[in-house]
Amino acid sequence: MSDPQSTIRVAITMGDVAGIGPEIIARALTRQDHLPKPMVVGDPDVLERALQLIGQTCSIVEVSSPLDGWQSATQSEIPCWNPTEIDTSDVPPGRVSPVAGRGAYDWLVAATRAALRGEIDVIVTAPLNKAALHAGGHHYPGHTEILAEECGVDDFAMMLYLPHSSIVKGPYGLGVVHETLHTSIASVPGLLSTASIVEKIRLMDSFLRRLGCGEPRIGVCALNPHAGEEGLFGNEENTIIQPAVELTRQEHIGANGPFPADTLMQRAVHGAFDGIVAMYHDQGHIALKLIAFQKAVNVTLGLPIVRTSPSHGTGFDISWRGMADDFGMREAIRVGIELFRRTSH
Repeated sequence: MSDPQSTIRVAITMGDVAGIGPEIIARALTRQDHLPKPMVVGDPDVLERALQLIGQTCSIVEVSSPLDGWQSATQSEIPCWNPTEIDTSDVPPGRVSPVAGRGAYDWLVAATRAALRGEIDVIVTAPLNKAALHAGGHHYPGHTEILAEECGVDDFAMMLYLPHSSIVKGPYGLGVVHETLHTSIASVPGLLSTASIVEKIRLMDSFLRRLGCGEPRIGVCALNPHAGEEGLFGNEENTIIQPAVELTRQEHIGANGPFPADTLMQRAVHGAFDGIVAMYHDQGHIALKLIAFQKAVNVTLGLPIVRTSPSHGTGFDISWRGMADDFGMREAIRVGIELFRRTSH
């Protein structure tokens, strides 16, 4: 009997070739596990160099489309689809390159459009460099915003997700979605809105229900220390965040808060909540990465497709030195498959 996972079509975008993306892809694809053999969306010459870097030999099959990739490559071969004419093979390691930025953008957009056509089931993205993306003429904060634009959605969010484990006690794992994301700390208070927080709570509730959680428990972070201490340290809790919680509770969503972020994260890890809404990037990221850095997986909420990625960046300081750990990439592949399996019915 064939493994049902083997029929799930996973595509990995190569990301910024100056970083560790090609290496972690090569390492993940040459391990002898029971995951399906994903298709790589990127430069086959770069993938070949990455295989040489880690001392592995594997046949790369250049394909003309995702459908060609699924049909023509065997389990022992790596299908590679390069939908752009940009040559990234000479990009220097560990440096911001506009060529690398353009390549990363083109591969992501092509994979997203193929997924929307039903030719790809899961997109797993290797890290891109935001400065290189901008240098290449694409002025987006990151993957999330590109994906949202391509998918034509207005309500979306980036979530860090930790599956159920000995660390995360909740039966459905723990998701942390962010109200604001790639922006300065100084800009966060002015960007918060009740309507946007309501949107993030709804997205988290919908995601958890798709996982089979019948009554999701969602904790909402305060912005200020001690949840503002009755206005002493700020009043955003009373004027912006609390109204959002009340509105979603009227929709029979199990949201509670705002709670001080430090204690809320600890309670959530021990199983008191299934999902968290953080007010800004580091409020959510630091907590989860301290708990389980390699196991945390990025998931984009609000899309009609499944997209995951490792939670780390491009690692320019160690790129192309044979030092990169592929655990995060393998976890992103595994979680992407699990999410597709659970939510595609």
